[in-house]
Order: sequence, then C-alpha cells, then structure tokens
Amino acid sequence: MKKEARILGGLFGVACGDALGGTLEFLSKREGKEEYGYLKEIVGGGVWNLKPGEVTDDTMMTIAVACGILQNPKDPLKNIGENFIDWYDGNPKDVGNTVKLAMEGYKRYNSWKKAATYAHKQLDGHTAGNGTLMRCIPAALYYDDLKKIIKVSREQSMLTHYDEKAAEACELYNTIVYRYMNGEEKMKVIEEETTKYQDYEDITSTAKIELNPSGYVVDTLQCALWCFINNGNSEDVICEAVNLYGDPDTIGAIAGGLAGVYYGINDIPERWREKILVKDKLKEIAKKMQEKAIKKDSL
Repeated sequence: MKKEARILGGLFGVACGDALGGTLEFLSKREGKEEYGYLKEIVGGGVWNLKPGEVTDDTMMTIAVACGILQNPKDPLKNIGENFIDWYDGNPKDVGNTVKLAMEGYKRYNSWKKAATYAHKQLDGHTAGNGTLMRCIPAALYYDDLKKIIKVSREQSMLTHYDEKAAEACELYNTIVYRYMNGEEKMKVIEEETTKYQDYEDITSTAKIELNPSGYVVDTLQCALWCFINNGNSEDVICEAVNLYGDPDTIGAIAGGLAGVYYGINDIPERWREKILVKDKLKEIAKKMQEKAIKKDSL
C-alpha cells in the first residue's frame, strides 16, 4: 500500500470517528440507543447541533498539529501552539476542560510550560485526559524517524497536558502508527508495543465488559486499541468505538486513526468520507505530507 493511502486513511479515520461519535457526545447509552440504535451513519445533531459531517476539537486540533509540522518540520512546537490559539480564538463548539484552561493560561503567561502548569493546578492535578492523544497522529504520518516522532508526540502533549500519562499514551499510539506506516503486521505490532507499558500490557486479553470509555487517557486508549484489535475493517472499528459511548467522538477518532492507517483510505466508507466538511483540508495536508516523501526519495 502506498504511504499516501495510509496518510489519508489516518486523517480521515480521525475525522470520521469524530463526526460519527459527535452525535452521541454526552448522551447515556440508554438515551443514544433509544434515539439512534447502533449508530452507523454520520447524521450530525447531538448536544452540539452538528451539521452532518461537521467535526469537533479532535479533528480541528489534529489539523492544527499537522499544519504546525508542515510549517516548520524541524521545530514545529511554536507553530503548533500558534495554531491552537488561532483555533481556540475562533470560538469552537467543543473544547476540553484541560485544553481550555491551558489556552487561557497561555494567554495569561505567554508560555506553554506555564500554561500546562496552570491547567494542572486549576484541575487539582487531573490532566491525564485524552485531549493530546486525539490530535497526535500527524507526527507519525509525517516523520520517518521514530525518535523524532516520539519527541514531537510528547512535546505537543506537554503544551497543554502536564501529566506524563498523556504524553506516554501519545508515544505508544504513534509508535504503533509508525510501524503500520511501514507495513508491519497488525497483531505483531500491538503485542510487541503494548507489553512495554503496564497500563496497556493486558489489552489483547481484555474483555469488552472490562472497558471504561471515559475521558481518562488510559481508558480511552485501551478502548481504541480494543476496538481495533477485535474488528477487521475501518467501519466496524469506528462503529464499535463510538457505540461504547462515554467519550464517543474521541474514542472514535483515535480508533479511526489506527484503522485508517492500517487498512488505508479506501477501506473507510466513501459515504462517510464524502460527508466530512473539512475533507478538502485533510486532502491538502495529505498531499503536502506526500510531497515531502517524494522529495526525500528523489534526493
């Protein structure tokens, strides 16, 4: 499979999981099932009154990270941070608590380190949310060097989330994505990488009933990995993820990113892809990332 198909798959996997899951955000499983059954179509609505195909912070912050990397690949953190602020100043519908506090902290102190510390203090030390995991995939889609991927993955996390658990989840996730970008086998990668982390080492033997689809980053990544492990195509992975409820758009986005990279863009349902309102932006990002790879190969 060409890398462009995996890049597009990763970006659209995030967006489709986000757009599908956004409908169920803040609904209980009982409420959601009564209204939507087992949700498989991108219909919008929900508490945010989304348009069909409208995405939330998961995709928009992923775009911010991707653009920051493209703007300055050698040292993207400043650009990523500026993109976060530009997005936040646009008054988005959905902003996580930790991110919101970090944005306000940055405006107060003009320092991302102080911003993350400010959010950490305001939340009594509870900054291990999934708000950095949901946006980290561009690092693994763009860079070819795993050390660079891990460095950028962790650093973009620490812009807003002080807790090491958030950075660790980004490191594990993007290491897996990196190996799939290079065509490695699905379960071999999962088994080898998750055993390195105590929080995830038992995921291949975890039962569905044991999952907790909360916004805590460990819970979220466990859910996303479980859905990816136990389903064989992008549609089933994403549908399983969002129908766990809890934090459906983010779990859907993270699981969708994994599935999209592994199975490629053509495995993601066209009926979903065509509905994504920011699809042209995602295609533009993928094209620029692919152009980088072509230039490198021609040297």
